[in-house]
Amino acid sequence: MDIYQLDYVLHEPEESEGWMYLAEAPALQGCMAWGETPEETLKSLLAVAQTIIQLRKENGQALPLEITPLPSSKGTLTVTV
Repeated sequence: MDIYQLDYVLHEPEESEGWMYLAEAPALQGCMAWGETPEETLKSLLAVAQTIIQLRKENGQALPLEITPLPSSKGTLTVTV
């Protein structure tokens, strides 16, 4: 399993969007999702991004340079007490 980092933009709800939140990942053409809450919207965006990346890899297409591969699934947890 590969891990990637990519930037997203979360837009506030507007009447023209049916008062739904819109999130998009500009580095992946067509990667956008709508939802009633920011959390729901970002969860949907994650699913769309995963699908796009998986399909590009299966089809031998390069990923945009803006998508940063992370070296491993190990992370750093910062705790402030």
